[in-house]
Amino acid sequence: MNELPELNREEIRRYLRHLVLPEIGVGGQRRLKAARVLVVGAGGLGSPVLLYLAAAGVGAIGVVDADVVSVSNLQRQIVHGESSLGRPKVESARVRLHDLNAEVEISTHDEAFTSATAERIASGYDMVVDGTDNFPTRYLINDVCLKLGIPFVYGAIFRMEGQVSVFCAEDGPCYRCVFPNPPPPDGVMTCEEAGVLGVVPGTIGTLQATEAMKLILKLGSPLVGRLLIYSADEMRFETVSVEKNPECPVCGTHRSRIELIDYEGFCSVPAGSPEDFLPPEAQIEPSELKRILDVGEPVRIVDVRQPIEWEIVHLEESTLIPRDRLSFELDTFDRDEKIVVVCRSGLRSGWVVAELRESGFRNARNLAGGIIAWVREIAPHLPTY
Repeated sequence: MNELPELNREEIRRYLRHLVLPEIGVGGQRRLKAARVLVVGAGGLGSPVLLYLAAAGVGAIGVVDADVVSVSNLQRQIVHGESSLGRPKVESARVRLHDLNAEVEISTHDEAFTSATAERIASGYDMVVDGTDNFPTRYLINDVCLKLGIPFVYGAIFRMEGQVSVFCAEDGPCYRCVFPNPPPPDGVMTCEEAGVLGVVPGTIGTLQATEAMKLILKLGSPLVGRLLIYSADEMRFETVSVEKNPECPVCGTHRSRIELIDYEGFCSVPAGSPEDFLPPEAQIEPSELKRILDVGEPVRIVDVRQPIEWEIVHLEESTLIPRDRLSFELDTFDRDEKIVVVCRSGLRSGWVVAELRESGFRNARNLAGGIIAWVREIAPHLPTY
């Protein structure tokens, strides 16, 4: 940002409320115009981050997401609308952001953020804002930010709670300093499993956008060395101090020696879709499961979703055992019996099947496509979500 771009007449009119703010003024607005921010994830957190950074006049915004817009996203992912259903999220976001502010340069990356792509994607940006929903990607964002010497604006949500901090800033801790190890897989639920109050990612994402702008403007006291914790149901904010770990295996290493890796193994999460980590014989198509049920072959169908999901729709022949409770029930299973595991889309159940087969349940199989595929192919009269 050595040579700050000038503001044109239209920008002076657009950003007048910033220009008259003593903490920003013309100089600050020129800094925003010169800034380049990468947002990883165009979902619940990424939506308010993208909207507010574009509205504020951040000159270049990168958006990374390999997903498409689905109807269940619209409850909280406010950058998208019904007209975008089925479209790539990055393209949907680009259209909305250009409609909000055509002066902003939007770069889209319709691909996964992995060890093979992260440095290429993040290079040239001033910071990375975390709009993800999983631990492996956060650990990778942390590493690439340390390697490139740029800040990491962290955000996370769970049901009615959220967290915000700034990692990888000069003299501040990194993500691994504060979260050296991921929680055990059985102790982690996705938003799909746990649910989330739609406005919570809006609150957390807006706070992340605020922290990003403060970093750009060198304004106030960013959340470096502090973790902000938000509780929506009690409407309470707390801030706790977090310290740099002198023995951190990542930020204790010179950035030139940091090697980017994918953290699925570290977080005990299989990478990719079930087809990537399960052998073909560990999957069963809805049509084959229907045949088995029609002829009365013995099979145990285990639904590993949460009770609230079960209430929406389920197979009548299945038994509900949420994923976080399954390990307590395995003693009642016969290792030789046929087991079919079901979830919403086939991903969570795929993880469970991988764990079951490693534990000796060689006849465990994953319902490919989950309850969504069952409804689509076998029982279209049933609701889905």
